[in-house]
Amino acid sequence: MTLPTKLSTIFRIKQKSYKMVLIISIIDEYKRLGNRQLPLDNLASRFLQYYKQAAVAGKTVDIPPKAIASRWLDFTITQTKSLLKTPIAALSSILDSSPSSITFKPEIWDMLDDQTLKELENYAWSELNTYNQQLADNTSSTFSLHDALNQILNQYPQAKTESFANHSLGTLVRQSIPEYFRSLSFIDENYKVQGSIGQGNWATIPWIAILDKRNTTTTQNGQYIVYLFAEDMQSVYLTFNQGVTAPIEERGRREGHQYLEEKAQEIREQLPLKGLQKDSEIRLTSSGLGRDYQVSTVAYIRYDRDNIPDDDQLLQDLKNVMDNYKLYMNDLDGQDVVQVADEVEPMSTLSISEQIDKIKAYINHKGFYFPENLIENFYLSLKTKPFVILAGVSGTGKTKLVKLFAEAIGATSDNQQFTLIPVRPDWSDPSDLLGYKDLSGKFRPGKLTEVLIEASKPSNRHKPYFICLDEMNLARVEHYFSDLLSVIETQEWKQGRIVTAPLFHPNSLHDDDRDALGKLHFPDNVYLIGTVNMDETTHPFSKKVLDRANTIEFNFIDLEQYPQQNGDLVNAESYSASNSFLRSEYLQLVDMFEQETELSKRTTEQLIKVNKILEQIHSHVGFRVRDAVCFYMAYSKQYDLLSEEDAFDLQLLQKILPRVQGSSYSVKRVLLQLMQEALGRRITIDNYLDDASEIYNKWVANQTTDEAKYPRSAKKIAFMLRRIEEDGFTSYWLS
Repeated sequence: MTLPTKLSTIFRIKQKSYKMVLIISIIDEYKRLGNRQLPLDNLASRFLQYYKQAAVAGKTVDIPPKAIASRWLDFTITQTKSLLKTPIAALSSILDSSPSSITFKPEIWDMLDDQTLKELENYAWSELNTYNQQLADNTSSTFSLHDALNQILNQYPQAKTESFANHSLGTLVRQSIPEYFRSLSFIDENYKVQGSIGQGNWATIPWIAILDKRNTTTTQNGQYIVYLFAEDMQSVYLTFNQGVTAPIEERGRREGHQYLEEKAQEIREQLPLKGLQKDSEIRLTSSGLGRDYQVSTVAYIRYDRDNIPDDDQLLQDLKNVMDNYKLYMNDLDGQDVVQVADEVEPMSTLSISEQIDKIKAYINHKGFYFPENLIENFYLSLKTKPFVILAGVSGTGKTKLVKLFAEAIGATSDNQQFTLIPVRPDWSDPSDLLGYKDLSGKFRPGKLTEVLIEASKPSNRHKPYFICLDEMNLARVEHYFSDLLSVIETQEWKQGRIVTAPLFHPNSLHDDDRDALGKLHFPDNVYLIGTVNMDETTHPFSKKVLDRANTIEFNFIDLEQYPQQNGDLVNAESYSASNSFLRSEYLQLVDMFEQETELSKRTTEQLIKVNKILEQIHSHVGFRVRDAVCFYMAYSKQYDLLSEEDAFDLQLLQKILPRVQGSSYSVKRVLLQLMQEALGRRITIDNYLDDASEIYNKWVANQTTDEAKYPRSAKKIAFMLRRIEEDGFTSYWLS
């Protein structure tokens, strides 16, 4: 019996597609390594990659076990290795396996030469494609668009009060409905189908769009078909519509609306649009993007909740709108189809936690090791605010962390996405960083401005750019950096992007520079990281700076950390991350409050207790810090990176304690009260007012701070208390 014949017998056993994908993964890995004994980690990575890529491409494949995850994009390597036990057992007649590796049985290897291996690979792919086609046919015959639309209308209001991450409605809108549409005979590979319930938090108006790739691949411009759900979820509209973002950004809202209305009328006169309402009287919401959608609508069919037609009518309506769309595109055929240049941001096949695991594997493979949860903390800090301070003694890897983190996600000095700017002690104003006018009035951009110009290009907006200000406190930060900090604080949402006030006032620029620099702002794909050494040669930070950054400390060093041997080689390669991986999703508490109400309240209640303590030395925090801490906590929860106590511990350490310094009796009392909060139990504060160094001896020297509620903060406070007793002065930076 030949191997393909033997496999055909095995594949007839009732099983999902896992066996075929495993065989293909084994062949691919064998061809890559040239070894017969194949690491299970490598195979699991290849196996999972197939399903994730298929999911992103919108192909119909087997769904993962529902008890583990609702979609492949949320699956992990560890879960995959457990899942592989099933196909390995089913293929036990041809495979040998151990806890760490898989191989064909010796008699199978004896049958394999180059020709037979190719036959086996082709056979497995043929079986897999046939299986997936049958799966797609069954899916299209059993899926109910009527039920799906009803589910969204009825469940969305409640869903908005629940966690956004991994919600079943997200799977329905982003995956299930688009997969169903792609299976329809009148929607082929020339069309892109995508759905959205928001990015990071719930959208006011969820949608599912069908776009002709000849015209547009983004809902920001061009014409397309889209289902729009009213904010009150009383109705859903099937619409022939236009992208609103590009016209409004190009012309302004008033002229943009006028352009969209004129274009809509032009299309109405051009097409039959039978059975459709040919006006813009849809009612989605009273303001914002909903109003933009209304003026851009060419024609529509309205479906009211509790009165959704059956599937036959829904499909007949969709085909009617698609026929009109195709007529419009045929009329455009041969004409110049004008599109506003806007790079489409690629969608990652990896979850946030998996991307962070890849970053850690890359850094370890490079021979560097950082303390537990430091990479998660660094990521969350960047996600919260695009300005982070790394502090500590020289030689602890602060600059290296920035460089390796950037490299791991594809941002290098070679592609200009990573830039190191050494700060000089004589910097005294923003011109040293941003640029200056020469004697002729011509503007000479500084290195940072050059990066901002590059990052702002439409083709680069989806790429993250890192700027490392090395030893940023060699000069007084407020002197050269305050203008940039003020601009960053003007961040606001505008048509799906985060924008700021211009960096340069147009009237201050020469005519030749005004076009290039007059509208330059701090783009949402640039991340500033400052490294600082705190010693007698450097300058301290003001509260203005500290309020705007997470300060990550590098003072606790274990010299017995050695490079790891034979680490996770599968994940050790860098990859290209999109800016959505790092970009903030919240700018004000209102952006997340509805989604994370209870977490916001719990976090704020803890900050209120801390603030009452800090008020005694006039170091209490305001709304800016409150919001930033809540954002950090929300991201950590949504991406399942840290426990709630670990996350708040790091925020107490990085946002609160850097504000405390002084030599007074009040400072000592405040630190003791903060120690009580960090330990999570009462201490007799009066017993330590005369000699607070006993705190250090009792908890740090005996290594009992691990029992504290917030152990990192407790340890830092103990060091600060010891410093005030030994030197008569304490600071976060000197402990």
